[in-house]
Amino acid sequence: MRNNIARGANYLTRGARLLAHPSLRHFVIIPLVINTLIFGALITISFSYISDLMDAMLSSIPDWLNFIRWILWPIVGITVSLISGYIFTSVALIIASPFNALLAEKAEELITGHPVKSLEGLGAAFLAMPRSVVRELRKLFYYLPMAILVLVISFIPGLGAVAWLLLGAWMMSIQFLDYPMDNHQLSFAQVKAAARSRRLTSMGFGGLIALCASIPLVNFIVVPAAVVGATLLWCEELNQ
Repeated sequence: MRNNIARGANYLTRGARLLAHPSLRHFVIIPLVINTLIFGALITISFSYISDLMDAMLSSIPDWLNFIRWILWPIVGITVSLISGYIFTSVALIIASPFNALLAEKAEELITGHPVKSLEGLGAAFLAMPRSVVRELRKLFYYLPMAILVLVISFIPGLGAVAWLLLGAWMMSIQFLDYPMDNHQLSFAQVKAAARSRRLTSMGFGGLIALCASIPLVNFIVVPAAVVGATLLWCEELNQ
């Protein structure tokens, strides 16, 4: 079976197409509403500050180096978009985590035709919220040391955006693979090992999620699409 970036990215597009399936529609609504509220509020706030932030960062450049601004603007803009996209997605995932797990459960049942003994309904999803939040925080603490390292690398011209994209791709892949795998009581260490076993596919999947999460309006729907896409990846390649 091929292990490549394009194959991984295709899981996200396939997940997006499956969202319209009648058996999944009801389980998409709550995560979608949560994402819309969070992304709408945070994007409104962040965009009001990004321009001022970039102006402040570039104000120290002398007039005779103005041409550098045209180079730095896209680099800084891409970096800020990737960082804010990951932060916003993380906030949405912490709040909606049990409902995303329920969506992964129903998606796996649709894909395999076999029942998954996990949350079994919205009531169970609400009761599982404390455990889900703890698991999300564990992923966040795993991310922070790497984010600090990448922040240091960002001071090297040209490497910041690439480093943030690679980190975002890796984190998004294990972030979403955790939902179907946690439904089978697999540990976070096993999630990371599974992603490493199909590293290029996982990075292609997570990379497209990271890019979509940084695009306004597209990021509203990327979370449920990524949950279903990760479930497809789990069922077809990682559930060995």
